[in-house]
Amino acid sequence: MPTRTYQVRTYGCQMNVHDSERIAGLLEASGYAPAEADATPDVIVVNTCAVRENADNRLYGNLGHLASVKRSRPGMQIAVGGCLAQKDREGVLARAPWVDVVFGTHNLGSLPALLRRAEVAQEAQVEILDALQTFPSALPSRRESAYAAWVAISVGCNNTCTFCIVPQLRGRERDRRPGDILAEVEALVADGVIEVTLLGQNVNAYGSEAGDRGAFADLLRACGRVEGLERVRFTSPHPKDFTDDVIDAMADTSAVMPSLHMPLQSGSDRILRAMRRSYRRERYLGILDRVRARLPHAAITTDIIVGFPGETEQDFADTLEVVERARFASAFTFQYSARPGTPAATMPDQVPKAVVQQRYDRLVEAIERIAWEENRRLVGRTAEVLVAEGEGRKDGLTRRMTGRARDGRLVHFSGAQHARPGDCVTVRIESAAPHHLTGVGTAVRATRAGDAWQAQPAACGTGSGAAAPAGPVVLGMPVLRTGS
Repeated sequence: MPTRTYQVRTYGCQMNVHDSERIAGLLEASGYAPAEADATPDVIVVNTCAVRENADNRLYGNLGHLASVKRSRPGMQIAVGGCLAQKDREGVLARAPWVDVVFGTHNLGSLPALLRRAEVAQEAQVEILDALQTFPSALPSRRESAYAAWVAISVGCNNTCTFCIVPQLRGRERDRRPGDILAEVEALVADGVIEVTLLGQNVNAYGSEAGDRGAFADLLRACGRVEGLERVRFTSPHPKDFTDDVIDAMADTSAVMPSLHMPLQSGSDRILRAMRRSYRRERYLGILDRVRARLPHAAITTDIIVGFPGETEQDFADTLEVVERARFASAFTFQYSARPGTPAATMPDQVPKAVVQQRYDRLVEAIERIAWEENRRLVGRTAEVLVAEGEGRKDGLTRRMTGRARDGRLVHFSGAQHARPGDCVTVRIESAAPHHLTGVGTAVRATRAGDAWQAQPAACGTGSGAAAPAGPVVLGMPVLRTGS
């Protein structure tokens, strides 16, 4: 019997990308093989997001397309997992009865068994648990990157933001033991990884289960002591839990990168109160000031929501003022969309779509202008760039490659003809744009990660690695890409 093939399509946040790598690892451990890029797989797994309103439309639109594909391929199976599956449950089958398996955020490990049961029983299987079965990091993984990995330190969230449905779908926060996290980091480094990103819905609340407010700073320092680990990042913190000991750990630990993603959501104290965000604008800006006092060259990014119910023109002006003062390197900007089951969905004074769009456009213009101004200040300097996956582009006869600087900025460069993904290149910055820098490589430092990439173009092992997706991430193909 030929080996059954699979493909995983991922929408949403870094946590979903991490989970998809575990799903791919589970399937391969069960005997499945990744589908070729131009082939129709035997199993398609859609790992969903439920944060934005169009997530529903996108999922069911894609499932509608897959219905015709499945009709032409007997034996093909479709599985739906992730946050939207956790939310809709049996409703997925009501809208897409050709789906074979529906599984939730708490039982990733059940997928291979559910696929087999659906095949034998010739009927759909739905399994949605309300509490976590096994930490995803305990499951096998098919990593996307040979040199970079996600390491989940916690799952779930204890916050009650009025716009967010994630705590209902991921559950209350549960922390992994520090020893388990460090053991995973050490195993990843032994496998050639040189960069890890510590991952959680609220990473700096790590340790709250045990009442240890210093646990996250201690974890950063401990990761920095792992020999061979060159870069440590983390996402995402919450301003209400962000403490000065984390800033000190960032400044004192050379492996911790000078980059920080600090969600703002709104610059209006009135709106922050309505969002149930337990900080105010001056406290937020104070955190940024203290970070920059210890890490002057840190790049700070953020999340901002436009058009939250009741937002006035003055509230929006307050947000623009904070953006000007914060000088973000980049921002993920969102137009508010009501999510059923959240308090904000039933709040009065929902902002008209046309007003939201107009404010959104103004916000994006301000953020891009500031990001470009900040990037232009880096022209003439050098940056250490960790070369990313891919073959690079050729502009005429010049090979052009891409990577991330220590502060997380995207850098395109030429001149380093022998650099491989996973190597570090010293790049002289020659020009800037709002979303990237461009330069010339002047020196290449080969790494074990570069060796691992050369030997293993599509990495497979324990651990994880990827970037936050703009569109779907597709796992199970020889060439793996994400949005930036």
